[in-house]
Amino acid sequence: MASSEARTRQKQRQRTPNVGVRAALFLALFTCTLRCSECEKPSNIVLILADDQDVYLGGMTPMKKTKALIGDAGATFSNAFTATPLCCPSRSSILTGQYPHNHAVRNNSLDGNCSSPLWQKGPETTAFPVYLSKQHYQTFYAGKYLNQYGKKETGNVGYVPPGWDQWHALMGNSQYYNYTLSVNGKAEQHGDNYEKDYLTDLILNRSLHFLDDRSPQRPFFIMLSPPAPHSPWTAAPQYEKNFTDVKAPRDGSFDKPGKDKHWLLRQPSNPMPSTSLNFLDNAYRKRWQTLLSVDDMVEVLVKKLEELKELNNTYIFYTSDNGYHTGQFSLPIDKRQLYDFDIRIPLMVRGPGIKPQQTLSAPVLNIDLAPTFLDISGLNLSFVNMDGQSFLSQMAPELRNGTARPYFLVEYTGEGHLDPDPACPKLGPGLSQCFPDCVCEDAYNNTYACVRTLVEHNLQYCEFADSESFVEVYNLTSDPHQLENIVKKVDPTLLQAMNQRLIKLQSCEGDSCRATKI
Repeated sequence: MASSEARTRQKQRQRTPNVGVRAALFLALFTCTLRCSECEKPSNIVLILADDQDVYLGGMTPMKKTKALIGDAGATFSNAFTATPLCCPSRSSILTGQYPHNHAVRNNSLDGNCSSPLWQKGPETTAFPVYLSKQHYQTFYAGKYLNQYGKKETGNVGYVPPGWDQWHALMGNSQYYNYTLSVNGKAEQHGDNYEKDYLTDLILNRSLHFLDDRSPQRPFFIMLSPPAPHSPWTAAPQYEKNFTDVKAPRDGSFDKPGKDKHWLLRQPSNPMPSTSLNFLDNAYRKRWQTLLSVDDMVEVLVKKLEELKELNNTYIFYTSDNGYHTGQFSLPIDKRQLYDFDIRIPLMVRGPGIKPQQTLSAPVLNIDLAPTFLDISGLNLSFVNMDGQSFLSQMAPELRNGTARPYFLVEYTGEGHLDPDPACPKLGPGLSQCFPDCVCEDAYNNTYACVRTLVEHNLQYCEFADSESFVEVYNLTSDPHQLENIVKKVDPTLLQAMNQRLIKLQSCEGDSCRATKI
């Protein structure tokens, strides 16, 4: 009998774990659940947006730390483009994920809808930070925003765009000293003291404070928009003597006549006078000098993320709003042209799931940044009306499936003045951005739309809205510097196909902008 009771008690002990075992099981289950919860936390995102940084003419050469810490640690895109080569419309495309014909920002002026009340009441209300905020991201902005931001007509510095938790935005266009910031809607004046006021360093320091003060339980989005390498090209004191022997590269289309190109490019003197050459070489050096502080910014920010143990869960994007030229086709300095030197941009990304040392050749546009951010955040992209597409699948195919676009649109609306430039009266009205030796970089009739393809053919087809209805066509496989306009030589069937693609793209919206067929 006794042995029978003992056997019964032994079976009960086997069926019922003691309190200690139950506690251990509960702790293990809780720990597992906590870890899974942490794994599901969306990744952080950092966007560093340079101002006017080319990739075509060596603009990334000074960025040794950036290339090592972002490009070598992740993906470098060899075919990244802006949808339009000018600051305000390009930045508006980055914010909205839309082509200019949809967000309606045409140029850098108020009349061109730059940061206008119409923009604020319309496209800005559906910009990507609004969606990220709804996804519980902590959002931070510092640096140049839109060229007309902070002006009286646009709500002064008291206006803070929706979606931003922390706002440290520059009033107006790029400056390095002597500027006004909107700090969460309040004006903050800055002078010319390097330690306190140099804008590139200031926006970095503000971002570091944000990282220290944020809630670690929620993901964050940081956008830093330094002034470099935009004019007035003011380098930090420690970099003022760097690159003293550097000159703008003299190869490719440098100082070549634009004889078969649109009207504006047939105007500059060729060869360029020494005054223009000296001017553009000086600008080229100073641009590189200003970029050294941006390179430092990337290094410090990456180190900070590492210290906070957030680096492995953070996507870091580095790009520019447009490219730039210094002497190409005898144009001294600017952007706004349809050629690769103005529309190609740097783009490097590191982050979770992105294997290091990748060079990706599929075309990516700046309108693709916003949907990529939202894709990373976990948002269903069918809920947003954007022309771009996420390129997360290209960087990290194990995380997403996707396809690259076969062709895309580049569009620009030229700016001009009703009256002739007082310094160059013989050129007449309708021109703007006139530099030394009366070379004007823009005009009303510098209005164009291009379709570009890198699949099957590496072609660019452009139509101008001018009195000549001018057309330019380039085969960039045989002519990478776009020296010869082959519109009169190319197969008419191919011309017609490119024209039909252009017509479709000029009126596209949302899904139709991503169509793979005409």
